[in-house]
Formats: sequence, structure tokens, C-alpha cells
Amino acid sequence: MCAAESPSTVLVTGGAGFIGSHACVELLDHGYQVIVVDDYSNSCPRVLPRVERIAGRFFGAVYELDIRDRRALSAVFDRHPVDAVVHFAAHKAVGESTRMPVTYYDTNVGGTTALLHTMHEHGVRDLVFSSSCSVYGDAGEGPLDESTPHRPTNPYAASKSLCERVLADVCAHDPRWRVLCLRYFNPAGAHPSGLLGEDPHGTPDNLFPYVAQVAVGRRRRLRVLGGDWPTPDGTAIRDYLHVMDTVEAHRIALDHLADSRGLSVFNLGRGQGSSVLDVVAAFEEASGVSVPYEITGRREGDVAALVADAGAVARAWGWRPSRDLPAMCRDAWRFQQLNPDGYRGSPRRPGTKDGQGAVPCG
Repeated sequence: MCAAESPSTVLVTGGAGFIGSHACVELLDHGYQVIVVDDYSNSCPRVLPRVERIAGRFFGAVYELDIRDRRALSAVFDRHPVDAVVHFAAHKAVGESTRMPVTYYDTNVGGTTALLHTMHEHGVRDLVFSSSCSVYGDAGEGPLDESTPHRPTNPYAASKSLCERVLADVCAHDPRWRVLCLRYFNPAGAHPSGLLGEDPHGTPDNLFPYVAQVAVGRRRRLRVLGGDWPTPDGTAIRDYLHVMDTVEAHRIALDHLADSRGLSVFNLGRGQGSSVLDVVAAFEEASGVSVPYEITGRREGDVAALVADAGAVARAWGWRPSRDLPAMCRDAWRFQQLNPDGYRGSPRRPGTKDGQGAVPCG
């Protein structure tokens, strides 16, 4: 934890996004001064007053900008004594990446290199990087540890793998850099307050918000992408990790940046796989609502299973996730119930219907 009398200043890129907004709560709760940059391409500025409401503290500053804009980004570093960066800003949808590969490489890789240039110019060399289990791709049966070779099967995964390569080269060239790369598996759930959750623009690419939107009546049925995978029930298996456990690990990572110089890589996961139909059943149990679904063809770039071996981070930091799949479902459902239209509507108070008793955003 940062010392209360002298909190460190952390720049959070993509701080209005799903994981970024939860990370901001965690950092504010632990005394950090938080500066946010976000272009709102897949997020909403209305989430930020909610973060402040939960934390009971204000951001140091918030800037709307594209991190590829080095002049705008440099101006942020000029205005604030940034000590470290937590880098979430990226496009992250597997299916979309197969349709828009240039956009994904441009934003994810180009954004990261622009950030690294700007950090270097301002003498900031401490970074926590948001990577992904997708870099392992079609690696076969798990659990997968950090030594598993990269076999990305879609442009999103390949962009994250390339970013890791860039970071490794930067650290090899300049030993003053301290970079922690966190490969997390499938963050899900929501803040227990119900004020923060996953609210993607358009049709959700991730399973949890899609299931929640079907349950709340925003969508007719869930499309299960493939029923013929080599898994027990034929649907894809993933290692789901509560978003609150995910962001706790990012905050702990900041405490451990000083452990060593160079690049260190850790998996974040529970080490337990759940199929799509397992998640549907757990969500129905948590919500008491039936979730209709139809099984369709596989999605390009998908793999059958991704499950973590997260033993390395447990040994290094003592971090272990504490929330299970039912908790993820309960929290995701609470957010969706209280925010049936996501951040574009006003949240309901518990126990109200049809927007009666709505709490204004912000």
C-alpha cells in the first residue's frame, strides 16, 4: 500500500473500461493518486463519477485522448508527476479482431509503443501491462504456465504477444525499466455495489455480459459459439476470474515493481475451467432467470480451452483469487439488474422496477 502521507501517482490508460474502472477503485482505496486517460471507444465517461462515489475520493485528473497521440499524452506527463503506469487501453474482442486486424495492431501495438516513447521521454520506467491468456492460443490441454509457448490464433492475441515482445526488447535494451506483464485469463463479474460492471458497446463479444443482457431482457437468446469442441459438453472452456480479484493483483503488482528490474510475467487465474453451459447454469442459479440459448458455429480464432496455472504469482506475491464462479454471477447479475441499459441509463435502486427510483449517474 502507498503511504497515506505521500501517495504515488499512477497513470491508468483505459481507466473508464471494464477492468480499468475497477482498478481505479482499488487504487483510490489504497491511497494512490490516479490519473486516467481514455478515448471512450469502448467505455463510457459516466462510469468515472461512479468510481469516485465508491472510493469516496476524486481522481487526480481525467483526460479524453487516444494514447497513440504522443503530443496529447506527453502533455499529461508534463502536468503530473507520474511514478508508474498501469496500461489497459486496447481493443479486446476476439471476433472483432478477425474482421479488423489492422485496427487491432494499430491501437494495441501502436498505442503501446507511443506510451513507451512518452514514458521514456519523461523518465518513467515502471509499468504494469495488461496482457492476456489468449497469447497461448491453441496450446492444448492445460493448465498453462508462463513457459507455455505463444501460439496466438487471432489478431487480438497476436497484438498482445507482439506487445510483450516489444516490452522484452525495451527491458533488454535499457535495464532501468521495471515491467510486470499480467496475463489474465477471463475477467468477469462486477463491483459488489452494483455501480460498476461490464457494459460493452454493441453486441457483447464476451460471455458474461451477453448472458446478463439475455437474462435482463435486452437480448432474446445467447449465441453459444460452437457445440462440437473437444470438451465434456462440447462448449468452449475458460478460466473465469472475478474482476475484483484481477484488479487486486494489479494493485499488488505496483507494490512489487521494485522487486527486480527487467520484464517479469505472471498468469492470473483460478486454475479451474468452466464451459459456456456451466456459466449459463451458474447464472440461472444466481439470477433465478432462465437464459435461452442456441448453439451456432464456432467463432474464427477461438480455441477449445484455456485454463491457468497461476502458481508462480502465488509463490512470488502470495496472491490467490478468493471469489468463485457463483460470486461472479451474483455480482454481474446485480449490476445488470440495477443498470438494465448499462451506463447509458440511470441505475435503479434495489427493489424498484422500470426505472422508478432511479439514481442519477455521477
